[in-house]
Amino acid sequence: MSRQQGSGGKGKSAGRGQQNGKDKVSGRGVNNNKSKSFARGNAPVKPKSAANKKSDSGEIRLNKYIANSGICSRREADEHIAIGLVTVNGKTVVEMGYKVKLEDDVRYDGRRINPEKKAYVLLNKPKGFATTTSEGKGRTVMDLVANATDSRIKPIGRLGRNSTGLLLFTNDEDIVKKFTNSKHGVARLFQVELDKNLKFEDLKSIQEGLKIDGKLVPVEEISYIEGQSKNLIGLKIKNTGNTIIRTIFEYLKYDIIKIDCVAIAHLTKKDIPRGHWKHLTIQEINTLKML
Repeated sequence: MSRQQGSGGKGKSAGRGQQNGKDKVSGRGVNNNKSKSFARGNAPVKPKSAANKKSDSGEIRLNKYIANSGICSRREADEHIAIGLVTVNGKTVVEMGYKVKLEDDVRYDGRRINPEKKAYVLLNKPKGFATTTSEGKGRTVMDLVANATDSRIKPIGRLGRNSTGLLLFTNDEDIVKKFTNSKHGVARLFQVELDKNLKFEDLKSIQEGLKIDGKLVPVEEISYIEGQSKNLIGLKIKNTGNTIIRTIFEYLKYDIIKIDCVAIAHLTKKDIPRGHWKHLTIQEINTLKML
């Protein structure tokens, strides 16, 4: 699927027309019904910034936040708030009319909730983009998915700036937990290109589990890639970053030329050109939830 493009709004000229020294827009001195429709008598016109001040603050009432998340109605949300079932940023809130921001950590009965529509975006990341949501880091993966959705999605895990391949973005906390669960996690398959052929004994050592600085480095699978030279390796891990890959090969005295994530669980790069993204299908989302 091709990357979708955002569309910029077109500005309108606000020039003033003059007729016999009179201001056409004001309606004074102009016998024109159309121009009169612009007049508002002596009532002051609120500046746009003042009129939108409330919405620009990004705050909404807590009961609306809960209702928008699909938990219950606003009235029921007030009842849940009153009996102490709701926390905001770790503190129980019982105040009616309390306002929160979208980025606040709001929990109902201990479970984090989100009023935004769930979104699942799969990016085929090119080189030269940092995996971060922070500003001031140059080009980031957030630039590549900026037009994908209005929901506030974030990448799960990391790919180094010069690493390529699949990166999943979502605002679904349950899916994020699947990836970051220390016992289970979600497998990602990488193709790794080394500066020299990987020795068979080193491959076996990685397969059996290396101990580096006294810690076991877990790898799900590792193999040579069929039909390719032995400096091209397939490596499957459940760690959300790819630092572990560099740690393994640096420990064994290999330099990494390229790291490419070719699959995340059942998700592949099929029909996603480098630098483009797609929304997951319902079936892909459901399969991800069942992992």
